[in-house]
Amino acid sequence: MNTKDKIDIRSLSLDTLQQHFVRMEEKGFRAKQVYEWLWKKSCFSFDEMSNISKELRAKLDENFVINNVKIHNSQFSADKTIKNSFILHDAHLIEGVLIPTPGRMTACVSSQVGCSLTCKFCATGYMERKRNLNPDEIYDQVVLIDQQARQNYGIPLSNIVYMGMGEPLLNYKNVMDSIEKITSEEGLNMAAKRITVSTAGIAKMIKKLGDDQVKFNLALSLHAANDEKRNTIMPINEQNSLKALAEALKYYYAKTKNPVTYEYIIFDGFNDNIQDAVELAQFCKHIPCKVNIIEYNPISFAAFINAGEDKVEAFAEYLRKNNVNTHLRRSRGKDIDAACGQLAIKEEAKVSE
Repeated sequence: MNTKDKIDIRSLSLDTLQQHFVRMEEKGFRAKQVYEWLWKKSCFSFDEMSNISKELRAKLDENFVINNVKIHNSQFSADKTIKNSFILHDAHLIEGVLIPTPGRMTACVSSQVGCSLTCKFCATGYMERKRNLNPDEIYDQVVLIDQQARQNYGIPLSNIVYMGMGEPLLNYKNVMDSIEKITSEEGLNMAAKRITVSTAGIAKMIKKLGDDQVKFNLALSLHAANDEKRNTIMPINEQNSLKALAEALKYYYAKTKNPVTYEYIIFDGFNDNIQDAVELAQFCKHIPCKVNIIEYNPISFAAFINAGEDKVEAFAEYLRKNNVNTHLRRSRGKDIDAACGQLAIKEEAKVSE
C-alpha cells in the first residue's frame, strides 16, 4: 500500500483503533498495547513495539503510518538555549525551542505552520500560514525537546509554553487535544499547571477557554494597552479591541479563577514611556494578573529595537509601585536565530533553493 493511502494511526481514538484490529482479525487488547506504545512510550516506529509479534508489526506497517516529526536542524546558544527547526511528514518546517533557566526546563512549541496574524514585530508574522498542526505534531515537539533536555543537561522538561509559530486559539481543537495527550496518564502525564498557552488575543476563543474550564495557564501578548498603538503592531486588535479582550478575560477568570499573564515587549520610542505604563496598569485592574516585560529579539523584517535599560527599569518600577506583579524576562538565544520564525524562514529558503 502506498504511504499516502495508509491511515495515520495517531489520528485514531483507542476505540476506533480497536475496531480496526477486529477487522484485521486481531484481539482488541493488542490495540491497547499499540496505543500505549504510540502515546505513553512515544514510539515512532512499529518495529520498536517489542511486545507485539513480528506478524502484527508487519500488518501495522502495511495499513498504518506514524507521521512523526523529525529534527531538521538545531542551533545551540551560549546560554544553553537550543533552537530547532522540525520537519513534518509533508516537508513543512516549524520551530521548537528548549529554554533552560534556573529551576526550569521549558519547551516552547508551535501550533501552526506559519501564521495568519501578521504581527509587525514577529518573524512568523511575515510567513504565510500553510496549515494547522495536528495534535500528534505538537506532542512530538514536546517529546523531542524533552529528549534534548535529558541528553544535553540530564534534566527532564518541567514546563511547556505554546508560544512558538502560529496562533494556538486559531487551532483550538488540535491544541486542546494535544494538551489532553500531554497531560493524560495515557500520554506524558505532565501537570496542566506546567503548561501555558499564549494568544495574540481572540476574544471569543478566550471565552471558550472559560467555558471549557481549562486547567492550564493563559498568557496574552499585549504589547500595548492602547488600541491605536496595538492596532499598529497587531492587526488582530482591530477585530478584538482592548475592551472586547477585557470582557473576555473577565469571563474567563469568572469561569476558571486562573490569573492571566500579560506579555509586554517594550519597543524603543513606541510603547516605552510612563503614559504607556499608566495604561497598562489600568488594564491590569480587570482581573488578577502578572506582567512579563520581555526583551525583544530584533528581526531583519522590522525596524523595532529594544527600549533603553533606563526606560525599561522606569516602566517596571511604575508598575510595581502601582501593585502590578511585574517580572523582567531577558531574551534567550541572542547568538542564534532566536526570534520566533527566524530559523524556519532561513531553513525554508534553503529547502526551496
